[in-house]
Amino acid sequence: MAPKPTSPNARGTTATLLAALLGFFVVTLDAVIVNVALPAIRADLSSGITGLQWVVDAYTLAFAAFLLSAGSLTDRIGAKRAFGWGLGGFVVASAACGLAPSLGALVVFRLVQGAAAAVVMPSSMALIGQAYPDPVRRGRAVAVWAMGGAVASSAGPALGGVLTLASWRWIFLVNVPVGAVALVLLARVARSVRHRVPFDWAGQVSGAVAMAALVLGAIDADRVAFGVAVVAFAGFVAVQARVRHPMVPPELIRTRAVAVAVVIGFAFMVGYYGMPFVLSLSLQQRGLSALDAGAVFLPMMLAGLVLTPLVPRLVERVGARLVVVTGLLVMTLGLTAVALTVGSAPVWVTAALMVLVGLGGPTVIPPVIAVLLAAVPGHQAGTASGVLNTSRQLGGALAVAVFGALLSAGMGSGTRLSLLLAAGVAVLAALAAYKGLSGKDKE
Repeated sequence: MAPKPTSPNARGTTATLLAALLGFFVVTLDAVIVNVALPAIRADLSSGITGLQWVVDAYTLAFAAFLLSAGSLTDRIGAKRAFGWGLGGFVVASAACGLAPSLGALVVFRLVQGAAAAVVMPSSMALIGQAYPDPVRRGRAVAVWAMGGAVASSAGPALGGVLTLASWRWIFLVNVPVGAVALVLLARVARSVRHRVPFDWAGQVSGAVAMAALVLGAIDADRVAFGVAVVAFAGFVAVQARVRHPMVPPELIRTRAVAVAVVIGFAFMVGYYGMPFVLSLSLQQRGLSALDAGAVFLPMMLAGLVLTPLVPRLVERVGARLVVVTGLLVMTLGLTAVALTVGSAPVWVTAALMVLVGLGGPTVIPPVIAVLLAAVPGHQAGTASGVLNTSRQLGGALAVAVFGALLSAGMGSGTRLSLLLAAGVAVLAALAAYKGLSGKDKE
């Protein structure tokens, strides 16, 4: 149930929440729905494992590279306008992906999709922050917004399997009508406040180059790309410390809530995004169809979906730290259990153990987002959201890159090692949450 709006314009506030929810839904759906369709794409477009990595990572690379810029853009032109631009571009790019004639074209259109999604994510979070100034109701609104991602994650693997029975192209075309509905709702949203300061072009370019080069280096194990990433990142830090209106103000990063959120967001996505990639390929390697492989993920995603609306009340009672730490530890347990049994246990056992990973979704990210939005001023909501989501997308992209390399070395051992690495990262995130989040952090 959506929280009671605090604005006198109840219909406009509801439209804001629904538009943000649908925007989050489509950009999340496109990240997870593609996994079960990878074998079909490989067969139709004659791709190897590296090509499949690029189908996944082109989206995530562009997403990560432009999130900082998108967050800054959101604060400067207003969340409503940024959201409209981003979602419109995403719908057009989705249609182009569905009509792509070759693997190269598909990868290019996925890059465009990712860049557009980068604008949708922080602007949708900023819309909610502006519509719900009260911290408690904002926390509940974030949980409702998070249900868009939870539903997408739940429906993605199964929906991808169903659509792939007709054609893998439908996994992209399905975004078009959903995005159109969100744009209609956006017309009823109140105009957003703009923070009129000059753009930090040097920061925009150096930040995008650093993120893109880092992910590219991980995908191709390219030392030159890693070198470019280091140089670009050093340039980005220097620029942010010296310019009058930095894209990411240094004091924002020094805020404890922002720093802890960045660590948790990165670590969470390593497991939550990396696991579907390796298991989708592993399950179909064992002979499951795309539809059957998608069905294996359904219990995990449905468990997260059911828990999502309950988490805000739980956080209000016990605080964010206990909920987030518990969620990360349960996720660690699930990743470890799946790693130790994958390939030998029956498929239904794997599906049951994956439920533990699914429980991490609603217990980690929504509380962290609520803490983040409560800790930053309203005119920096887009920038803070961009920083958080950059860490999340970077974690997902690097997971796919590293795990893809491990899979190339051997499907069975690569899958197990990938999941154990993800479990280790989740443990470190739990430690960071325990030390960095106050026991009194209640939304």
